[in-house]
Amino acid sequence: MAVITIVTPGTQTTIQDLTGRPGLWDVGVPPSGAADELTFALVNAAVGNPDSAAGLECVVTGPVLTCDEDRLICVGGAVRNATIDGFGVRPGMVVRLPAGAVLDLGALDGPGLRAYLAIEGGLDVPRILGSRSTFVLGGFGGHDGRALTAGDQLPLGRRENLLTPLSVDLPELSGSWRVRVIAGPHGAPDHLTAEGVDEFFANRWIVDHRSDRTGIRLVGPVPGWARTDGGEAGLHPSNVHDSAYPVGGIMLSGDTPVIVGKDGPSLGGFVVPAVVIEADRWMLGQLRAGDTVDLVPVTMAAATEAIRVRRHWLSDLRQDPAELASPISTTDRPKALHHAERATTAPPYTIRCAGERHLLVEAGPAELDLTVRVWIHLLAQSLRADRPDGVTEIVEGVRSMLVAVDSSRLALTQLAERLAFLAAGLEDPETVVLPARDVTLPIAFDHPEAHEAMRRYATSVRPDAPWCPDNVEFIRRVNDLRERDEVFEIVQAATYLVVGLGDVYLGAPVAVPIDPRHRLVTTKYNPARTWTPQNAVGIGGIYLCVYGMEGPGGYQLVGRTVPVWRLSPADEQPWLLRQFDLIRFTPVSAEQLAHERAEIAAGRADLRVTPSTFSIADVRRIEQEAPVDIATLRAKRRAAFEAERARWGA
Repeated sequence: MAVITIVTPGTQTTIQDLTGRPGLWDVGVPPSGAADELTFALVNAAVGNPDSAAGLECVVTGPVLTCDEDRLICVGGAVRNATIDGFGVRPGMVVRLPAGAVLDLGALDGPGLRAYLAIEGGLDVPRILGSRSTFVLGGFGGHDGRALTAGDQLPLGRRENLLTPLSVDLPELSGSWRVRVIAGPHGAPDHLTAEGVDEFFANRWIVDHRSDRTGIRLVGPVPGWARTDGGEAGLHPSNVHDSAYPVGGIMLSGDTPVIVGKDGPSLGGFVVPAVVIEADRWMLGQLRAGDTVDLVPVTMAAATEAIRVRRHWLSDLRQDPAELASPISTTDRPKALHHAERATTAPPYTIRCAGERHLLVEAGPAELDLTVRVWIHLLAQSLRADRPDGVTEIVEGVRSMLVAVDSSRLALTQLAERLAFLAAGLEDPETVVLPARDVTLPIAFDHPEAHEAMRRYATSVRPDAPWCPDNVEFIRRVNDLRERDEVFEIVQAATYLVVGLGDVYLGAPVAVPIDPRHRLVTTKYNPARTWTPQNAVGIGGIYLCVYGMEGPGGYQLVGRTVPVWRLSPADEQPWLLRQFDLIRFTPVSAEQLAHERAEIAAGRADLRVTPSTFSIADVRRIEQEAPVDIATLRAKRRAAFEAERARWGA
């Protein structure tokens, strides 16, 4: 079998393919794949590879490599200095890499950030969860789930080219970008003021140096908020109960816009005022720190035409892409495709576009209502059972559902009509009994790694944040508790209902106490952390999350628990928790937790699980048993919340 050998790896060189691993967004597995999907598709087609072939993506500095047999290659993206044995290689041109010759992609000095290498036959590494793409943060895909290092040998696929090799014209890169977006799904007047929306689109944003494949952070003015906080969802006005993010969605993480990348999170709790159109998503892979970005709102018709032109370009590589701008002025989120008022057994709900490839269903008022959560689940299950051709993702949130489509096969208007039809036939969520499991998780409160995350944040991000230096003290203060340990006592006493998976990746649960008396109220970080230890336990708004992997995050940390994700050949379903599981925590020492973590990660132990059920009747019973206590605690915590917000403002 032919192989290429990495002589020097360059910076963050990984194996990627074009489509990545769609279909697992609902459990927190990002699609991954080439960040600049347009350039990757062009160079891959240039050497005659099918769309499914894998190649190399690199950042800042390209790799040096050799091959043990002659192969055609094509390079593209930010590469300017590629050579074969010292002779220059023009981007977009198909050339032969002789056996034993040295290919050096060189420094990627800009404009642009990422370079791509396509090799005839592609890279024949195993498919993990349906794709050869590397997800470095998750530790799987590509070559051992990591960036390449010197000495790595990568097997090449057989030369069974279905396409004729052909040099291609590549998209032009720049340090100043006009990125077309669809406004919404969130905007004025609910979340931003009309003036705030205008300023958001009028501003010229700067790409922050802390951007990566998970998300592109933009630097600019504070958004013009239409409210003072997010209520139960959190102290900051950017906080919402839930929002499933599309790739290219621009979430406001506190006051910082972050464009969700190919390795980004699927489910979170931040406002999304705009979504990058499909035809311009490739630009996100080339945005470099210091570049400027203009967000240009366009009509749905313009976005649809732009991707039609893109597909035509890729089917006829000799034709240049058309530049379709069609800018519009807008201060409101797009009009709803469907709206239904409250029915006998159903909440009011709205169906609107989240870009031109996603529909967002939002139900009930902007507050926690577990009846609404059950209704969303019933709608999602109904859609899964009667799934139209072209639906690629179904992501359940707390009071919302995001549905992704292949826009070449299914129109959003058709899908909206189908969802409205299914919604009319759902069962009464008040009477449904759902299968569930009782799950007991060990937790080490005040875990050293949680405090290390707090320390790093205070050192390098925002030392004056009100949750610094101690998240637990902040939670105590904002909930008017007397002692710091009361935070831990409430977490230990609570039974948490899993109301979402994939909140911050890889089967990570977002859960809420069934008993309202156990619902601590806090806020998410603003801006978010850049590092969180794997399986840290945090609280944001009234929700608790177990982080599925090491990475960014925004919940206030209270401790650490065992893995909720285990990917091995024996595990067909690597996520260990399910929707509507009932979680209880048992305190252990950091040393005991380390032992239990190792046992579960190695497959020698599992979560402690017993069968159970969940129904809204369980919630009603608690509400009827202690109405005065619940109302008193809510009022007390709200007053403490308001006092903290006043201190913050001062």
